[in-house]
Amino acid sequence: MTYTTDHFEKSIIGVFLDGKLLMTGKVKNGEIISSNVRKIDRYQSEEVILSDLINAVADVFDNDVVGIGIGVPSLVDVSRGIVYKVQRIPSWREVHLKDILESQFGVKVYVNNDANCFAVGEMYFGKAKNYENVVGLIIGQGVGAGIIFKGHLYSGTNCGAGEFGSIPYRENDFEYYCSESYFDEKYGLSFDVLYERAKKKDKIALAIFEQYGLDLGNVLKSVMYTIDPEIVVIGGSISQAFCFFEKSMWEKVNTFTYKHTLKKLKIVQTDKTDIAILGAASLYYDAQNRSMKK
Repeated sequence: MTYTTDHFEKSIIGVFLDGKLLMTGKVKNGEIISSNVRKIDRYQSEEVILSDLINAVADVFDNDVVGIGIGVPSLVDVSRGIVYKVQRIPSWREVHLKDILESQFGVKVYVNNDANCFAVGEMYFGKAKNYENVVGLIIGQGVGAGIIFKGHLYSGTNCGAGEFGSIPYRENDFEYYCSESYFDEKYGLSFDVLYERAKKKDKIALAIFEQYGLDLGNVLKSVMYTIDPEIVVIGGSISQAFCFFEKSMWEKVNTFTYKHTLKKLKIVQTDKTDIAILGAASLYYDAQNRSMKK
């Protein structure tokens, strides 16, 4: 691998923010030493939610902490640490997170979107540890991916790399057919209900997940044509049901044009329940390893 683990003994705070939860943890040597999870009101003002975030970081911050990594579901100006139009938080239109938190805590702050955090977290701490070219695919409230190229996170010019959910597909796009909301809209059932029914071998639920696997297989074929990774790690809420759509997913993936690629490719489900915090903290490790490579 191209990265070093020399920085793992340093204490880093990882923060994950979405429209429902604010998760914060202090990470050292690949373990979460202390953490907190709190619900947020996504309709609150920018200032109120920002205050919640600062308080959550303060709860786990101490003199050992040398950096903070933050994952948010939005486009990010990575170099300046500015988040734009955060999904499911209407008041966060342009928030200068890096400047605000560096001023508050006096340590380096790194900001990126949640899918990128997931991918880099899997490379350092998850199932992509031994790989240099990785895609971390999140399927849940949306569909997005983080890309690791030659052992480092690739965010793209505008932090827009990996937005496979926005690729046109059938009458809409991949996100429409492969995110949680589709189950409600198409079948009138939530993902949680379908998942529970599938575990009880309900034939309708199993058939729905079989179709889901075919659609997701087409997402993965797009990933293969554009990125050609060694491994795809799948996370997000829907990944819980991986065993119910894995077979049909592979049926579709196996129609990929270049058959020699299929012999090398691995597609796996994440096994890290705490990857949101670990992934955010990994932004620090990735930045340090980039500096050493230069």
